[in-house]
Order: sequence, then C-alpha cells, then structure tokens
Amino acid sequence: MMKLRFVGLVLAVTTCAPLVAAAGEWPDHPIHFIVPFPAGGSTDIAARVIGDYLSRTLGQQVVIENKSGANGNIGIEYVAKSAPDGYTILIGTDAVSSNPHVYKMDFDPLKELVPVVEISRQPIALAANPSLGVTTLAQLTELAKKQPGLGFATGSGAGSPQAMVGLWYAKLAGITLEQVPYRGGGQAINDLVAGHIKLGSLGTTPLVPYCKTGGLNLLAQSMTKRSPALPDVPTFQESGLDGLVIDQRIGVFAPAGTPPGIATRLNSEVNAALGDEKVRKIFNDQAQEPAGGTAEQYAKLVRDDSDKYARLVKELNVKVE
Repeated sequence: MMKLRFVGLVLAVTTCAPLVAAAGEWPDHPIHFIVPFPAGGSTDIAARVIGDYLSRTLGQQVVIENKSGANGNIGIEYVAKSAPDGYTILIGTDAVSSNPHVYKMDFDPLKELVPVVEISRQPIALAANPSLGVTTLAQLTELAKKQPGLGFATGSGAGSPQAMVGLWYAKLAGITLEQVPYRGGGQAINDLVAGHIKLGSLGTTPLVPYCKTGGLNLLAQSMTKRSPALPDVPTFQESGLDGLVIDQRIGVFAPAGTPPGIATRLNSEVNAALGDEKVRKIFNDQAQEPAGGTAEQYAKLVRDDSDKYARLVKELNVKVE
C-alpha cells in the first residue's frame, strides 16, 4: 500500500513538471542514479522523486539502479570508479562520511567523489513493536536495564548513522543494546512490524505510515527539532539525552573529475526540483526535510559529518571491519 501511494505521488509530480528539451551537450542520453541501498528505503524514495522530476526537466530518462551491500560501499565505489561524465551519479547518504572510519576500504569516497547538492535530511528514530510494551524512551531504558543486550534493527551496517544513534542512546542511558544489521531499511521494517525483532533505529521515512496507524511506537527522533510529519514524537534532547543529534542526510555525488559545468547544471536542476511545491510536500509527508543549496555548502556538511563520525566511532567503541 505504501508503495502504491508513493507511485501516485510521483506521477502527480511528473505530470506537473514542465517538459524541457535538453540544452547543451549534457545530457544527451539517459543518466543513471546509483542508490547504494535496496529499494523501499529513504534513499531509494528520494532518488525516485528527484529522478522522475529530472527526467522531465532534462529531457532524458533518469534510471534508478540499486547497488546495495557492504553498508553502501558497493554502490559508492561503483560511482567513484565510474567515468566522470555526468551519467553515473550517486544518490548517497552519511555513509560517504562514516564508512571510511569503520571499514578498511581500497578507495577514499571523500576524495574520489564530489558533493553536488544535499537533497534532504531526516531524523533517525527509535521504533518499537507494540508487543515490546513501551511507548516512551524512559520505559525502554527501564526495560533494557532488566534485559541487557536487547537487539535493535538497523537498515545498514556497523558505524552507520542508524547504528550510531542506537549505540549513542545506550551509552548515555547506561544500558547495553546489540545492533542487528539488515541490508536495507525496508527489510528491517518488515521484520520490526511483524515482531521478529522488537526494536529498531531507522530512518523515519518508511516509519511514518506505521506510526500513524499504531503499527509501531516511535520513542524518540534524532534531530534538534521535531519533524513536522512526526509532531508527537519527542527528540532525544527533549527526552533528557543532551547532545544526541544526528541528521541523516541524502545527497547527490558525482565522480571526482566531473566537468564543473555538468556539476553546476545538476545542482541547479536538483535545487529547482526541491523548490517545487509538490516535490516538497512528498518529502515533508515522508518526514524528510528538503534541503538544497550550493555544492560548497554540502561539501562542508560532508566534511563536518566525517569529523563527527570519526569521534563517535572512538567514543562508542565501534569495531572497525
């Protein structure tokens, strides 16, 4: 049902986007958006919303390819090693900033990719299956003290922003939680809703429908302010955990060496999409805050996030793989 509603929203946007012929030399054939996570998660949804809009405005099809695995490293490396011609583009996340501090990699995404524009940011939420019997963070803390080692699902691997939120909360609360990584947010949420696992630390986009229907209890969210899509879910800071703030970012990256003119055009087109009222509504309804801005602004955020994750990996004693 969620997928059907999403498709309808995308169709509504694409029919309203003006059909504009491609100008200049780029693009003259289809562009491939590489999503380094499975279909159905926050990154995939963002890629499809922007991709469908740009297919209209650029006059060339934007093809979405999901290349998941290794906490996003497979898709990230694929783009980093691709020709810098503007036709293979990464729709990436904070994994670009966090993975180098957790995994032994034979490439450096911070050097081999160029940040183009931030698409959106969203909170990460702690979500509980109702059968766990908790509706507040305080109740979860008390339960976890009685059940040390309680597992929590994440849609990505060790050192991911979702993992960091769960482990950071556990450290501040004085409890022990064990991460149970899944290959994507969609799979994690399916098991969480079914009760195969009772707790999750996940991006909020796919959680919104279950929060509204009572299928899941959202206990806290990780941004400084409550998402308008989740007005009744307190932040971690409101819940007494000062400093626990993580914005899960989604953005556009191109291979290093991409001609500046192409990167500038892509930045402009994505900003135009994010300025569209219907596109913004889709993101807001999915608990994603539309971002946009310059490439320089996004590059600074990526660097700052890298510094934050380097610190958290050490403070939370995350195992380097």
